Amino acid sequence: MKAVTRALTTLGFLLVTTRAVTVNETASTYTFANDRLSFNVVKKNGYIQNLLFDGISVLGTLSGSAGQLYTDFPSNGFALTGSSAAEIVQGNDYAGIVLTDNDTTSGSLVQRSWFLRDGETGLHSFVRLAYHNSTVPSKGALGEVRTMFRPNGGPWTTLVTNAEQWAPIPGAAAIAKEVQVQDATWYLGLTPDDAYVQQESDYWTKYTFADNQTNKAHGLYGQAADGTPVGAWWVVNQKDTFFGGPFHVDLMVDGIIYNKQSTSHGGATSPNITNGFDRTVGPQFLYLNRAPNASLHDLLADAERFADPAWNAAFYDEIASHVPGYVPSSSRGSFSAQVKIPQGAKDVVAILSANGVHFQDSAADPTAYQYWVTDVHNGIVNIDRIKAGTYRLTVSASGIFGDYVQDNIVIKPRKNTHVRATWVPESAGTELWRIGVPDKSSGEFKNGLERDTTHPRQPSKYRIYWGAWDFPTDFPGGVNFTVGESVESRDWNYVHWSQYGPTYTRNNTVTDINRWTINFHIDALTARRLTSHSVATFTIQLAAAKTTAGNTDADQGAFPSFPINTYVNDQADPLSWTIQPYESSSCGERSAISCHLLTNKFQFPGTWLTAGSNRFVLELPHAAPVYVQYDALRLELR
Repeated sequence: MKAVTRALTTLGFLLVTTRAVTVNETASTYTFANDRLSFNVVKKNGYIQNLLFDGISVLGTLSGSAGQLYTDFPSNGFALTGSSAAEIVQGNDYAGIVLTDNDTTSGSLVQRSWFLRDGETGLHSFVRLAYHNSTVPSKGALGEVRTMFRPNGGPWTTLVTNAEQWAPIPGAAAIAKEVQVQDATWYLGLTPDDAYVQQESDYWTKYTFADNQTNKAHGLYGQAADGTPVGAWWVVNQKDTFFGGPFHVDLMVDGIIYNKQSTSHGGATSPNITNGFDRTVGPQFLYLNRAPNASLHDLLADAERFADPAWNAAFYDEIASHVPGYVPSSSRGSFSAQVKIPQGAKDVVAILSANGVHFQDSAADPTAYQYWVTDVHNGIVNIDRIKAGTYRLTVSASGIFGDYVQDNIVIKPRKNTHVRATWVPESAGTELWRIGVPDKSSGEFKNGLERDTTHPRQPSKYRIYWGAWDFPTDFPGGVNFTVGESVESRDWNYVHWSQYGPTYTRNNTVTDINRWTINFHIDALTARRLTSHSVATFTIQLAAAKTTAGNTDADQGAFPSFPINTYVNDQADPLSWTIQPYESSSCGERSAISCHLLTNKFQFPGTWLTAGSNRFVLELPHAAPVYVQYDALRLELR
């Protein structure tokens, strides 16, 4: 550490003065401050308390774990020792602290780093996790790791996931009369005058405020004592050290603002912790802002300006020596591509992820990094600041079945790698029909992205507790869909339940809904092709499937795996696809329309089809606590 200035102050010892950034030490805390921001770091555990922004107490009062900013490990993959070693670091315009918990008995190391710069109203955060133990070379999956801004009081009135999804925080009276209907889910309709109930929903769940990894910033909005609007935001300025890809969904805010470094939510894969594991996650930026007469959207847009990997890159390079595992600019390159995109493709996304595996399973390689662009136009892809290494390129688009995939994309430091490619879309012959839009989501179906017009905020229905939309009432006996006549947004539900209920408004369990029917007509011209040489291909793309394994991958419960059976006309034996425990994700019941993505293609003789009326029956096990969410389905003939 560079030389520090020591002088007795009213707080204790002045350890560091770096222009307008100071660090003071007492027997129990370190206090960091610039001209607008100050906070205490508790020596015992490294938690941050008493965070003041322009004199506003944004964390509120301490109560248990609330009123603090801290990292924890709900899956117990790692833990703090209770005696963190602290290193104070400094530069020309910053000061920081590196907190190390080194558990020598287990070989586990946790390192948390916070940096405060002159002129900024935010904290830069890194978390490093390492495991070195040759005697016990594996300690299982990492599971959940999160850094939380967890206020107790303060100026906050509104939860903000993104520019579209936000709502008032439920009031104390509503919470006092809440009725639990599911884990982390409550009915608040007994307090109809509550602002949340009036504007958003009769049901409250933290899952309502989830988002995927394209999220730029999320947080809390409120008013200071003088009425000035104020915001607190986790800005996700670098996502390359996360896992799961752009479509992975996780919690954002529920009164706590979450920065999820690792998780199993939505069936996500987390890395296995084995001897030699060493990963640094970050940086992310906890940003505070305020402005007279600023709207929620004004303050959110201000925060989103920093959601750029190039922002503050020079600063991160400067502090890299203090953050083991952070990859500086000198070890990064860039990627460009010109991809010929299939006709009809929309919302094109290009992803670089772990070589050789699906981007959603990138945690299979615990050293993997990930990058993407979500606004590809005319097939032109540009991604900067990529860690040197070997990657898989995936190009995905709404409206196109399957993806373009190319392995062994090599990125070299300070070099650009360029690729020219043609995406030839999947085809198994002439398309006879499709249901849904292949976009890795079940949102286009009824109760998905459809708006709840009974509340002024009009949230998408999938965000609200699933029991609010009574499936047996909407679809007695299950879905009966006729191609060419039925409409996906009205006649096909966003979840195919095997059983439904009980819910807050329904006491019984309905079980006659596990079989869904697709009716379709084959014209005389097509029927001529139904010869002994013809082959039909039925594709099912799933946005999610939930077994009794939930999000755990474990062989547990009565249905850790289950078949999806498709009966074709009068064929006695179905086409069968078995969903495995490691493919399971709790999705629709956790207010999501896209989780662990799955696909399967059935081929069968074209002679199973006939001129005129035809029927497929999609069957889940009867009376089982399982479900699937269809992305899209297609029938082709060759």
